[in-house]
Amino acid sequence: MNVPTLTLNNGVTMPALGLGVFQSPPEETAAAVAEALAIGYRLIDTAAAYHNEREVGEGIRRAGVGRDQVFIETKVWVSDYGYDETLHAFDKATSKLGVEQLDLLILHQPATDRFEKTIAAYQGLETLLRDGKVRAIGVSNFMPHHLAELLDGTQVVPAVNQVELHPYFTQPAVQAANAEHGVLTQAWSPIGGITFYPGWGEDRRSVMQDPTLRQIAGEHAKTAAQVMLRWHLQQGRSAIPKSTNPRRIAENFDVFGFTLTDDELARIDALDTGVRSGPDPDVPRPDRFAMVIPEA
Repeated sequence: MNVPTLTLNNGVTMPALGLGVFQSPPEETAAAVAEALAIGYRLIDTAAAYHNEREVGEGIRRAGVGRDQVFIETKVWVSDYGYDETLHAFDKATSKLGVEQLDLLILHQPATDRFEKTIAAYQGLETLLRDGKVRAIGVSNFMPHHLAELLDGTQVVPAVNQVELHPYFTQPAVQAANAEHGVLTQAWSPIGGITFYPGWGEDRRSVMQDPTLRQIAGEHAKTAAQVMLRWHLQQGRSAIPKSTNPRRIAENFDVFGFTLTDDELARIDALDTGVRSGPDPDVPRPDRFAMVIPEA
């Protein structure tokens, strides 16, 4: 099965569906990545702050899939923001991953209380792009006003904005701003409710148990998770579901053999509650800068 691709605003193509490794224990990550690649995934999303880039690289090598066949995406953490710091963050990431070039490098969050460092970090990404060290650059968790401020101080429009997005939190204003500027929306927590973001809303109900999703899933002989992933793909988004369970990794990939109707897509859209599962990007969190990303 060839995964459908999305064309980024600089002409680079990216698989629409990938494997995310947020909260994947390092000791389980390599096996999960190798399993995903064996099944047919060709996009792997990681981050410096996940502390499993080395294991992602090991999983890619273990799978025996050619480097040119795997789209590797990772993120710069806020404690490495700044121009020179971001250039060095690239060196740290590629060393751990065991590659020379990244397909997509993005800023993990807007540092709202130190946005000048965010601008400088993105200017570092622009240099890496110009030098051919990365094929595309982007951002994560940027709200429309963050994106507007970034565009005012930089030259290259981000190719991707990775944000929390699932049926209970669809962020229509973010999606609209991304579309206006030609930025692809990529969903983290795309099946919201499998892995709750630590510290935010552990008492909330899981999207997986939603009656509407379960009804639509039953009509297609699919799971609620598969319906949610299909919803993302049909609406033109990239999705990066996370799992280390081989059965779920395979299940999350089995979303290309059915189509949701316009009515079903609208019913899923209507589930939006406007309530986040993760942290608000507008709330300053100085503690984030205390995390030191190790050299190796």
